[in-house]
Amino acid sequence: MSLIDAAREVRENAYAPYSHFRVGAALRGRSGRIYKGCNVENVAYPEGTCAEAGAIAAMVAAGETELIEVAVIADSPAPVPPCGGCRQKLAEFGRHDVPVTLATVGGATLQTSVGELLPGRFEASHMGRA
Repeated sequence: MSLIDAAREVRENAYAPYSHFRVGAALRGRSGRIYKGCNVENVAYPEGTCAEAGAIAAMVAAGETELIEVAVIADSPAPVPPCGGCRQKLAEFGRHDVPVTLATVGGATLQTSVGELLPGRFEASHMGRA
C-alpha cells in the first residue's frame, strides 16, 4: 500500500464533528512499516490531536523512532501542510531530507521535505545536547 493510500484510508476514521475537516497522515518508519494517524477533535477546542501527531505516536508506541517518508491528505482545494507543532514533531523523528507528500482528496499533490517545511528547526543542540 502506498503512503498516500494509507493516509486516504485512515482519513475516513477522522473524528472532526466541529471543523468537519478530516485529515489523514501516514509515515514509513526505518523498518519499512507504515504508521497511520487521523485528526481527533475535542469539544474543548483546540484540545485535539493532529493526524501527523497520531501517526508519530503509533510509530513510537511500536518501538520505532525514525521516519523516512511522510504523506498527509485532506479534502481541501490545495495540499495542506502540517501545522507548526507537527512540523517540529516530524523534525524530531525525521532528517531534513525526508520526503513529504502533501495531497488532496481530489488528487493534487505537492512534494516537499521535512527540512523545507521547517527550516531553522529547534534541535537538542540548542539546549547544549548533541
